[in-house]
Amino acid sequence: MLGALHLLGILIGVVAVVVQFFLAVDVHTSAGMSLGGAVVKFFSFFTILTNIFAVLVHASGVMPGRLAFFARPRVEATAAVAITIVGIVYHLLLAELWDPQGLQKATDIMLHYAAPIVMVVWWLGFGRSGRLRWSDIPVFLIYPFVYLGYVLLRAPIAGEVPYPFLDFWQNGWPSVITMIAGILAMFIVAAALAVAADRYLPSSARASRQ
Repeated sequence: MLGALHLLGILIGVVAVVVQFFLAVDVHTSAGMSLGGAVVKFFSFFTILTNIFAVLVHASGVMPGRLAFFARPRVEATAAVAITIVGIVYHLLLAELWDPQGLQKATDIMLHYAAPIVMVVWWLGFGRSGRLRWSDIPVFLIYPFVYLGYVLLRAPIAGEVPYPFLDFWQNGWPSVITMIAGILAMFIVAAALAVAADRYLPSSARASRQ
């Protein structure tokens, strides 16, 4: 079951990211954007980066001794927390803003729903280490804060932000700061739940082998 979940997570993530890459680059270049600009824009989405993050965590599980960084308990938990927020934020804030069809719809479901579900099921069932501490919660926030810093630094150069709720030109800074605070609260709650699950739920299959 453990190996099957890892392989399923890798399959979903790789297929969805690769297909979405070609779809997005085609759309952006057709609209007049350079190929380089289209590639940078694609990899500026938290959804894409986090799905790649999840794939690397899954890959570390099927290649013992390799990708060791992604097999660390706090790194695995960070991936589980982050991709959970990907699904929640998409469902609450973004899903109603567009109506993808065909292949785009399939990759949309894979990136925002299927990949988070597989990651969370794996982590709860097999990934918990029993080593997380409440003091680790700030560690889970490093990744989203680094991403936010990148987005805000890139915005004046690119003249755009990846997500409409970060569009300070259109919405104004008070609205953007409020949205950031709300999403930060989601991260803190999800991180706290992850620590609680790691500490208090019955030992996972992996923890019992350590």
